[in-house]
Amino acid sequence: MKWKSKLIKHKGTYRIAITFEKNTELVARIKLIDGSRWSQSLGVWHVPDSEENRIRFKILLHFQTVPSAEGILQIEKFKQWLLSKRYSPSTIKTYSEALKSFLIFYREKPVAEITNEDVIIYNNEYILKNNLSASYQNQIVNAIKLFFQTIRETKMMVDKIHRPKRSKLLPNVLSKEEIKLILNAHSNIKHKTMLSLIYSCGLRRSELLNLKPADIDSKRGIVIIRQSKGKKDRIAPLSPKILDMLREYYIGFKPKTWLFEGQNENTKYDERSLSNVLKQALTKSRINKPVSLHWLRHSYATHLLESGTDLRYIQELLGHSSSKTTEIYTHVSTKSIQQIKSPFDDL
Repeated sequence: MKWKSKLIKHKGTYRIAITFEKNTELVARIKLIDGSRWSQSLGVWHVPDSEENRIRFKILLHFQTVPSAEGILQIEKFKQWLLSKRYSPSTIKTYSEALKSFLIFYREKPVAEITNEDVIIYNNEYILKNNLSASYQNQIVNAIKLFFQTIRETKMMVDKIHRPKRSKLLPNVLSKEEIKLILNAHSNIKHKTMLSLIYSCGLRRSELLNLKPADIDSKRGIVIIRQSKGKKDRIAPLSPKILDMLREYYIGFKPKTWLFEGQNENTKYDERSLSNVLKQALTKSRINKPVSLHWLRHSYATHLLESGTDLRYIQELLGHSSSKTTEIYTHVSTKSIQQIKSPFDDL
């Protein structure tokens, strides 16, 4: 049987991925291993990263899954530093895991001896060889830069740590007709209101789920988005149609702590459940695109731009720190492009 195996990071945990041509016998054998899983997104079987499984699948890596004692101590100090700087729990977790990966790779080397050259070696020998994404590499670099800024004795020159080139991808945008189909797909007022509020105010998923009833200011006609990305507050205009929808929803569900609560009182609505609400809407509206909740935010910004809203106002509405982030919507707006006549028409 021909098969290949390699170490991967899947949902924040190291696993051993096994790839092979379709073989029912090997599948049956893998299923017998404790903790074996099939990943639909990766298209591979994967098993827990253990010494037994490494021997079983002949993983030949000089790679451990635990940092050195010094590395563990440094990661804990780094967490405390991030906490003191009031980084969000999700950022602390992301940066700590990224730093852990780097310090595992250099578990035999004192932290004070790690150099810029070691970052290049890590990128080439671990990130690139394991086909890990540029965004993951960028997370590692961010964590390394921040970490070594907190270390007194180091050979690392933080300013000379370079980030990978990022792909210049255009945001995914839906037409107004598609948006209408999605928002009208649900008869459940709660589901309908959640999706509608994301689009009508250009909200991130976390921003919607962190809203409280008092954040809807009906007298001023605004939604107050508190402590969003970058710990910034901002406001967004509240559509009269959305206000009517919110009133109907409020009468039916009477939320207390959070505007949108889960099955248990005073608990936030679950992120995965919200994603499933969108999936159900896509199925009902027969839209066969890999739409995510963030597409609604991208569509909001693009539709504002196409209706003549100034880019500076869109920047404020989205909560972008830099105008460069907002300018990407000029590349997907069809308002100006549609006025251009193709030379093909003159043939």
